[in-house]
Amino acid sequence: MSWLTAEEALAQLGTKPQTLYANVSRGRIRAKADPADPRRSLYHTADVTRLAERHAGRRKSETVAAEAIQWGDPVLPSAVSTIVDGRLYYRGRDAVSLSASVTLEAAAAILWDAPAVELAGEVIEGGPPVIRNAFLALAGRVTRDLPSLGRSRSVLRREATSVFSTVSAVLAPGRGDFVHIRLANAWGRPETADCLRRALVLLADHELNASTFASRVTASSGASLSAAVLSGLSALTGPLHGGAWQGVSALADMARHAGAEEAVRRVLSQGNPLPAFGHPLYPDGDVRASALLQHFEMPRLFEEIRKAGEAATGERANVDFALTAMAESFALPGEAPMVIFALARTCGWLAHAMEQVEDGHLIRPRARYCGPALVAGG
Repeated sequence: MSWLTAEEALAQLGTKPQTLYANVSRGRIRAKADPADPRRSLYHTADVTRLAERHAGRRKSETVAAEAIQWGDPVLPSAVSTIVDGRLYYRGRDAVSLSASVTLEAAAAILWDAPAVELAGEVIEGGPPVIRNAFLALAGRVTRDLPSLGRSRSVLRREATSVFSTVSAVLAPGRGDFVHIRLANAWGRPETADCLRRALVLLADHELNASTFASRVTASSGASLSAAVLSGLSALTGPLHGGAWQGVSALADMARHAGAEEAVRRVLSQGNPLPAFGHPLYPDGDVRASALLQHFEMPRLFEEIRKAGEAATGERANVDFALTAMAESFALPGEAPMVIFALARTCGWLAHAMEQVEDGHLIRPRARYCGPALVAGG
């Protein structure tokens, strides 16, 4: 990544310093401390260039729409969550502070703007928590659940609880009052329960990320809440989203044989970004990662990777790194980071799906055709 000084960024943008700082606080421009002078900041060149080009002259509506989808202005209004000044909030409440004490069920109640969320439904005994089972369980519901349109808020909340119960029954099988306890017991690691609770709360929602947007698009069509969650789960598996843990795991495997610094060097020398370092919405570091890393002893190898990665990139390890390190620290199964992520984010997908249903508008962008010339009558 290349970076600009404040003077260079302002010259390219043609704006006042206050506007530059506002764009940073809104997540439009990434910034970091200048290694040569911690009192000064550097600004991400690509972000500055993108904004400068966007503001050059009058913009056509399709240009605005295209930029909005690609890390531009927010595309949808939402009261569910937001990231402001490097902090994550669930309906106005700081997510890191919440993670110190509340359960995922309590976080779901906040996100759903509901009095409480109590899980019910089938108790599944035995069998490991695997993502495949969540896909199967949700697909089974999609074929029988009612469309979401024309149903009251109270009915949708009850259905959201039912969908959440379905997902938690397969991803946190067994008995227990709370999903973090059931999950810890399912993995045979009861001592991990509190750390799992914190991770689940920190990952419950994250504004309009890719999987949440997929969920909202599905809900906007009037599809069932289970269909919206299935869409979110599908998007989550991508390596640029919840599947990022696999890149961290591969980096760790390389570091075991070549050493952390060499592993980091090999990835960067190939022109690839280092997985799970940096986040556009957290220029000073992912607060979810820092909050989670305080509550388990990071394996020595991962600590070495973190130091080497941060030194080489100037970016801090994000929550995908922390989640993979936690799984390694507690000797959890290989798919554990994805299971934790999916179980947690189901709460957020449901919150956004219900909000979208209440909005009542179909999300239907237009395409800007760039294919072969059109042949009339052909």
